[in-house]
Amino acid sequence: MLRRISELPGVERVAIGTLVPWREAGGFGPGFQFNVEGYAKANGEEDPRARFRTVSPGFFAALGVPIVEGRDFNDSDRTDGDPVVIVSQSVAQRMFGTRNVVNRKLMWTDPVMKFIDVSTGPRRIVGVAADVDDENIVPGPALTVYHPFDQEIGGGRLFVHATSDPYALVPSITRIVRELSADQPVEQAATLDDIRAEVLAPERLNALVFGGFALVALTIAVVGVAGVLAFSVSARTREFGIRLAIGSAPRHLLTRVLTEGAVIAALGIVVGVAGGLLITRVAGGFVPGLRVPGAVPALAAAAVLVAAAIIASLMPAARASRIDVIQALRAD
Repeated sequence: MLRRISELPGVERVAIGTLVPWREAGGFGPGFQFNVEGYAKANGEEDPRARFRTVSPGFFAALGVPIVEGRDFNDSDRTDGDPVVIVSQSVAQRMFGTRNVVNRKLMWTDPVMKFIDVSTGPRRIVGVAADVDDENIVPGPALTVYHPFDQEIGGGRLFVHATSDPYALVPSITRIVRELSADQPVEQAATLDDIRAEVLAPERLNALVFGGFALVALTIAVVGVAGVLAFSVSARTREFGIRLAIGSAPRHLLTRVLTEGAVIAALGIVVGVAGGLLITRVAGGFVPGLRVPGAVPALAAAAVLVAAAIIASLMPAARASRIDVIQALRAD
């Protein structure tokens, strides 16, 4: 199948992997415990866990993932050959701390392995690949151990690197697969970009909905600040008239009202931060992993609120600076 698909016009590389990145996150659980030859564990330290992946030769090239040390799998990595693996950079750094990783031995120590018929014997590391976080859209360190497709339980996901429209290749690929195995399903063909958009769709919807609520809340805050200041200016018309009469410049009144608006916003931010921290602490007892936003988003939100308050204060401030002294002094 791989040979025939690679001969199709527009196909540059083709390979097989364990699962579809992001879409099938968590398909193999949290990972399996392993150890390496010569690694000395600290007292009480447990064996680390790594993701178990099975790939065919050319998988890393198909996804554009560089081999930073050693080699890729090849056709000689078969069942009757030397058991080998490729590890991710995070595994190499975690267990060895150096680039001298090739030809070291790795062993699975997780008891689950005997139930899925995976050997726990030593395997020679033949290469180190750059990290590929196929579980999370926002990539992080990924401890992953890759096995050759012909040596361990295989995956059933076809990866095609195309130089033309990849969706135009789907009918031809489907026909080849069906000719070799009529009952083999071929479904959910998608580019990695489209899978990423599919996985992010719920988060984007949530962001849109909460963004709408935030906009409504900000509008209410702006209207509230403007209303409070407008009432204040109306109630202090006589005061402003006296200030103008004794020599205060209109720009001073403008600055005064704008400052009052900024003070209202600042007090609201202080109360809001205190209330938010309190609510977060209470909610953290019911929702594990609840985190407070970092300093950058908090400061950005505060800046938006202060700017909104100042903008809301412009109209009342302009009204105060244009008060007619004679009419203000005649006011009750």
